[in-house]
Amino acid sequence: MSQLTVAEELFLWDNGVKLRHSGLAVDIPRRQVFGFISHAHADHIARHELALCTPATAALYRLRLGNRSVVQVPFGQPVDLEGSRLQLFPAGHCLGSAMLWVEAEGQSLLYTGDFRLGESATAEPAQVPQAHVLIMESTYGLPRYRMPPREEVVDKLRRRVLWACENDLLPVIVAYSLGKAQEVTALLKPLGLPLFVHKSVYAIHQIYEQHGVDLWPYHLVDDNVRSPAVVIAPPGSRFTLRHPQLWKIAVTGWAIDPATPYRLGVHEAIPLTDHADFDGLVSLVEMVAPRRVYCLHGPETFVDHLRSRGWDARPLGRPTQYRLF
Repeated sequence: MSQLTVAEELFLWDNGVKLRHSGLAVDIPRRQVFGFISHAHADHIARHELALCTPATAALYRLRLGNRSVVQVPFGQPVDLEGSRLQLFPAGHCLGSAMLWVEAEGQSLLYTGDFRLGESATAEPAQVPQAHVLIMESTYGLPRYRMPPREEVVDKLRRRVLWACENDLLPVIVAYSLGKAQEVTALLKPLGLPLFVHKSVYAIHQIYEQHGVDLWPYHLVDDNVRSPAVVIAPPGSRFTLRHPQLWKIAVTGWAIDPATPYRLGVHEAIPLTDHADFDGLVSLVEMVAPRRVYCLHGPETFVDHLRSRGWDARPLGRPTQYRLF
């Protein structure tokens, strides 16, 4: 009889998560023989020999890295793989983002990837299955990252855009090209203002529309844009705007930190996020009801918080982490 724990029978840590039965690498951003991609943000993808992901993520992955070999798995469709069964559930982070649920030998594991439990204008609503073992991202794992109600955030974004236009300023919304830019476009459409997007955003908008997300009308930005209008561009993007006065608004959960506008070089920041906030992270653990929790990409104090609430929680990927063999 194996002396390994439940968690160690299902996965191992090799500078990234790998499933023990199949060897499937999970969100490892370096080339793998066979890799699961939870979503197409740059820090979750690589030029794998073969990738497994949802159809929407496959389209975005190929847009970013070329015509890669992909096994496309729709949400809810079981896949048998090397003595285990896999299933993908919506993560609510961006279009096509998926949680990976694994079952083998009567035990189950859920890997969340980046996720959001709350409402989204452009991503599939999250669905959270129960599992014996949970591997979760914990980006906003500090209590201060409790986001305001979404309706207040959306209202503030719209009001600040209208204020800028009324004062002959050209509002430039600084948003990641995948996920956040599409969310902002959908949220600002009701204002009836012309929407102009950076070329990297434009290509992703088109894929979203091909997968049933209505973002039209929008236009490719050029240097002749004039207020009243809105420009949406990713951080660090380069393009020319001749409008004499710009008003830059970053949309990010890090807006909770007062220094964020200075750090990002914008006039203001609004806490519109596509990640679960602190309370959302705790809620996910309660929904999954696991025997053990492993936390990635967040403060180790979140692990302490979960342990104080009675969960068997541990950090994953820290220098002190033992390889799970």
